[in-house]
Amino acid sequence: MKKIGKKLLEKLSKEQIDICFYKGTEAPFSGKYLHNKEKGMYHCTVCSNALFSSDTKFESGTGWPSFYDVVKKGNIKLLKDETYGMHRTEVLCANCETHLGHVFDDGPQDKTGLRYCINSLALDFKKSSA
Repeated sequence: MKKIGKKLLEKLSKEQIDICFYKGTEAPFSGKYLHNKEKGMYHCTVCSNALFSSDTKFESGTGWPSFYDVVKKGNIKLLKDETYGMHRTEVLCANCETHLGHVFDDGPQDKTGLRYCINSLALDFKKSSA
């Protein structure tokens, strides 16, 4: 994890700092992007790295925004996560190592089969102009 600068600390809420830098999670069904249906791009809230397109967002029923693919494979980093006795794969921003959420293999089988389960508080959404 990279060092948190003073300007960044002023930009982010306490909850965003907990999620992005201390691997927390927002409560299910509480995220501002859970039901977002607008077209656009989801970016890392810390460094603005493009992560997910609204075209790959789907309703998983899990309580967090879910995507079946990333914008570009090199924009995320995956790490083995066995905390709390679980076997999961953590999703991080490849640019700044912000914790985004986890990826599971129970996504849409007609697409990638993956479900990137991402915290709204780790994302910024930029609506497309088209």
